[in-house]
Amino acid sequence: MENLLWFIIVGVVAGFLAGLLMKGKGFGVIVNLIVGVLGAILGGWLFGILGLSFGGGILGSLITAFLGAVILLYLIKLFKKS
Repeated sequence: MENLLWFIIVGVVAGFLAGLLMKGKGFGVIVNLIVGVLGAILGGWLFGILGLSFGGGILGSLITAFLGAVILLYLIKLFKKS
């Protein structure tokens, strides 16, 4: 249960940071936080398939979640335009 809580916290922080980076491409604070949690899942899956790792611990998880959230925000932006 503690791991799930850390996963959510890291995802929320990553979503917040990704929303700041993608300024003007975000969808509001709440959606960006949700995207951060989903981005953490996407980043873990994608980088796992590619064999990439940003190290263990909170920092590595935050980097993975942040990059996953940025990718997800970018993809959402592409589909939203169409």
